[in-house]
Amino acid sequence: MGRRQERVALLVLGGLLAVAAIVIYRLSFDNYLTKKYLQTLKDENEAMRKNLTDKLDPKCERCWELHRGTCYYFSLNASSWQQSRDDCKSRGGDLVNIDSRQEQKFLDETVRNKMMHGRDSFWIGLTDSVEEDKWVWVDGSLLSTSLTFWSPGQPTNRTGRNPIEEDCVMMGEKTEVVDLKCWHDRACEVELRRICEKSAETGL
Repeated sequence: MGRRQERVALLVLGGLLAVAAIVIYRLSFDNYLTKKYLQTLKDENEAMRKNLTDKLDPKCERCWELHRGTCYYFSLNASSWQQSRDDCKSRGGDLVNIDSRQEQKFLDETVRNKMMHGRDSFWIGLTDSVEEDKWVWVDGSLLSTSLTFWSPGQPTNRTGRNPIEEDCVMMGEKTEVVDLKCWHDRACEVELRRICEKSAETGL
């Protein structure tokens, strides 16, 4: 009787071990599938994140320079102020409107690096051609008296022998200037290089 009980116990134990092995295998397999599924989700999420980031990252067209969500174009050729503005518009932008000290700092440093000689200057989108001494940006906003970067003694509206007044503004000093002050008024018909600006594209 005792041997039969031992056999039964062994059979029961063997059955339990077999069930346990099956359960362990099943759990291991489920765990493997879960990990694989999670890795797939992670890869898909990373791909979606990268795709969204690529679409949201501001971008500029070729020959334009990106700075804080805005694209800037620094021309190589020279033209009058109005011709310069027309060219900027044809490129989807306008002559630059400087509305922060940080933007002026970026432009001043970039222009100095791009100037080929001391008198190589760039038109910006500021003029008093409609009303003398009323300086207006190309977007129609008035020049803020607390945010100006006139070179010492400027603006002069000096005509000399030239009857044409100096109603348009350029920037550009080859050497580093004091407190970013590098604006000069010039006759709008003078041919200079230009700075165009437009918003960067995100792809959305």
